[in-house]
Amino acid sequence: MYLSWTAGRLDRLHARIDAARAALDAQLVRRASVAMELATSSLLDPAASLLLLDAAHAARQAEDEQREVAESQLSLALRAVFAEPEQVAVLVAEPGGEEAVRDLTAAVRRVPMARRFHNDAVRAARAVREHRLVRYFRLAGRAPFPMAFEMDDAPPSALTPEGAPA
Repeated sequence: MYLSWTAGRLDRLHARIDAARAALDAQLVRRASVAMELATSSLLDPAASLLLLDAAHAARQAEDEQREVAESQLSLALRAVFAEPEQVAVLVAEPGGEEAVRDLTAAVRRVPMARRFHNDAVRAARAVREHRLVRYFRLAGRAPFPMAFEMDDAPPSALTPEGAPA
């Protein structure tokens, strides 16, 4: 009975990982899409637009093996473009800028949360899979060993509540 319960729990944990990964992917795609939209909107200067567009495009096109690096590069580009609150204030003053900043802020803030949920699910599944009985009886079946999604997801300080322009 214990083995059956443990196998069911492990199955639920793997389903939770799949759901969390789908949510993380959706948030990463949303962040890249909003960044691309902002980069092509002519609200930013050409150099910032090019930097942001290149990083967002690379993040959208990255294969699974390179995804963490590409998403980290997008985070770095966002921090470079929105390093100062004054830059955000200038962007908000432009027509359509306030909505663009609001969308980008929401997208940037949701990525760390989604990544945390995913990594917590991975941590829980790994803890169960490391039990001796789970390994001996191969209760995980052929499910791949869950891997955490490690990336630099720190938002630009100008888009956080502490660094937002007054």
